[in-house]
Amino acid sequence: MINIPKWVKDLQPYKPGKPISELVDAKNLKRIVKLASNENPLGPSPKAIEAIKKFASESHRYVDPASTELVKAIARKYDKKSGQIICGHGVDNLLTYYLMAFTREHDEVLTSGGTFIGLYVNTNKIGRQLTTVPLRDYSIDLNAIYSNISPRTKIIYLANPNNPTGTIFSRGQFEEFMIKVPKDIIVLLDEAYSEYVPPGTDLPNGTDYDYENLIVSRSFSKCHGLAGLRVGFAIGPENLIKELYKVKLTFEPNHCAQVAAAAALEDNEFIARTIELNKKSLALMIAKFDQLGIDRIESYANFILMLMPSEEIAADFCDQCLKRGLILRHVRPFGIANGVRINSGTEDETIFAIDVITEVYRKLLDSQTAHAGNFEDNG
Repeated sequence: MINIPKWVKDLQPYKPGKPISELVDAKNLKRIVKLASNENPLGPSPKAIEAIKKFASESHRYVDPASTELVKAIARKYDKKSGQIICGHGVDNLLTYYLMAFTREHDEVLTSGGTFIGLYVNTNKIGRQLTTVPLRDYSIDLNAIYSNISPRTKIIYLANPNNPTGTIFSRGQFEEFMIKVPKDIIVLLDEAYSEYVPPGTDLPNGTDYDYENLIVSRSFSKCHGLAGLRVGFAIGPENLIKELYKVKLTFEPNHCAQVAAAAALEDNEFIARTIELNKKSLALMIAKFDQLGIDRIESYANFILMLMPSEEIAADFCDQCLKRGLILRHVRPFGIANGVRINSGTEDETIFAIDVITEVYRKLLDSQTAHAGNFEDNG
């Protein structure tokens, strides 16, 4: 009999949502708007599309394992050495490599409850100990994380802005934290949403630091609009990046992802349009949510976390929105059972979403009121 490790037996396979085309048929809907995955509503960077078209004819060649041209472009942009950079098929894959390279069985990964689910999945996938610390006011509590460091702690994961709450910690808080953390513990700073943070915000820019135990991750899936190509990168000390190359899958990111990402990195006009659209879309949502009395978290990313009165209501809210063609994300697996996340959309998608949410939320409130009245009558 094949002996399957317990941590693999205990895993729950990822359950993707149905494709939009299938949902249209299954639910007899004329339109579906997906605002559940923090994707760029403008689509991919136009420069990235042109790069893919130009280099598609080279798809019969194996890719450059070192992503040389993309790494050079990243190095120029962030004033780093090429040896400080590694690229992979998204931050998810990079997380796996960090765990493979820097931890052993029974080592501990320390992070927050209510942060990026990919960290939880990847840690459990290879049988490492995951320890989480509660958020404080829906924000990462650096003091609490520091207080929970143990002799087995080998990696600390921080997302800034945090997903799914959209909250941030300040430059001063981060620097104070890094000074205290033992140098034999690697701090992973995930900055997938950093482009959306307004200028002048007191936010640490991970690429400005050269701590010997800091690795910073960035993504092309959000602001650059390349989620479907799966490409991200990490910047860190050369000695650590060198070890990551030893465990990285050889031929990734794929050829199209590399050339598209290098082009998207320099598409400043597209990035500016993306940030401006995000600002307008979220402003419309915030105004309506406040009018309806929907609790929410102040966000510095491209999404808003709505807080429902309970987990059951959050699940029902998402289901009722889906029946009307709006796909949202119930973030219970992230650790916030009553949370529903919605990302920014085009103007048309935003108006559609607001209309659906208004209808659904008012009906849920009416239903709650009626239920409370019946309870009092029967008391």
